[in-house]
Amino acid sequence: MRNLPWKSILAWLLAAFFVVGGIGNIFVSSEIAADYRRWGYPDWFHFITGALELSAAVLIAYRPTRLWGACLASGVMVAAAFTVLSHGEFAHAIAPLIVLAVALTVGFLAFREKASQHAGS
Repeated sequence: MRNLPWKSILAWLLAAFFVVGGIGNIFVSSEIAADYRRWGYPDWFHFITGALELSAAVLIAYRPTRLWGACLASGVMVAAAFTVLSHGEFAHAIAPLIVLAVALTVGFLAFREKASQHAGS
C-alpha cells in the first residue's frame, strides 16, 4: 500500500475546517450572533471572523502560502480560545485549542519544508 501524503491531507482538512467555519461566521445563526453579543463584540464582527477564516483556508490550501495560512489560522484560534476562556466558557475552549494545535503542526511542517528547499538551493 502506498504511503498517504498525510501532511497534505492534514493541511486540506484544516483548510476545509476554516471554509466551513468562515461560511458559518459570515452567515451566522441567531445562536452564534447571540454568542458574539454576549462576548461584547459589535454586530458586524462575525463578518471579520468569517473573512479571516476563509482567507486562512485559501492560504493553507495553496502550498506556497501554507505557512502564512497556518499563522493566520493560529491567530484566529488564539483569539477564539482567549474569548471563550476569558468568559469562563472552559468547555468551549477545547475545540479552538485542538484546531490551534493542528494549525501549529501544519505551520511547522510548512516551515520545515521551506527551510529544506532553501537549504537545497
